[in-house]
Amino acid sequence: MQAKTTNIIKRIVDVVLTVLLLFLMAFQVTGDVLHEWLGIGMTVTLILHHILNCKWYKAVFKGKYSPYRIAMTAVNTLLLAAIVMTALSGMAMSGHAVPFMYGFIGVMTARKLHLAMSYWSFILMGIHIGLHMKAMISKMPEKGKLVFKVILTGVSGVGLWLSLKSGIVEHITFRTHFAFLDYQTAKWLVILQNLAMLMFFVLVGYVLSEVTQKGKDKKYSPKPLIWLGAAVIIGVVMTI
Repeated sequence: MQAKTTNIIKRIVDVVLTVLLLFLMAFQVTGDVLHEWLGIGMTVTLILHHILNCKWYKAVFKGKYSPYRIAMTAVNTLLLAAIVMTALSGMAMSGHAVPFMYGFIGVMTARKLHLAMSYWSFILMGIHIGLHMKAMISKMPEKGKLVFKVILTGVSGVGLWLSLKSGIVEHITFRTHFAFLDYQTAKWLVILQNLAMLMFFVLVGYVLSEVTQKGKDKKYSPKPLIWLGAAVIIGVVMTI
């Protein structure tokens, strides 16, 4: 019973983290003050998330490492590092939530770091979710899984287009200090666009989980790459 309750709490925390992420990536929706407090909320929720999943840390140096476990460990480690840097750089620019930390990192450096690391956190969070997606949909009927993959592929294609349009490549390569935000788009649509962008990276994680885990035939299936390829084609065609 206790294990079941813990799992329910974990799922709630995961959902809260995803929702917070979508709003944190929508500065034009939240504004400056709410953005900072949502960031604090994200930090606290992430600490809770890691406490609830402390068994993962205890097992890091135990057992054999399969390709899937290597991928999961690498993504989790990079995600943790990106989130920590996002939080610290954000606090270094804080004028509301933690103003006493303002300037402990040079503001211009913090701005550039915060922008890049927030996008890396967004990308890695999507991949992290995708790595667990196979288990999430394992109880779905085969037709349901097919429909899910088709929808995920279509939404991911749109998400890739939106990501490229938003200048994500420039952001994650530290080429800019600022993100040019669209304040004309309806707030609810901005959140949906962020969700679509997240779904592309969820698909990447899902495909990564599929190609790094052996099936019953003891072979690695290349079929999931078709879904990712289709999403990429959709995204590229939309940019033309």
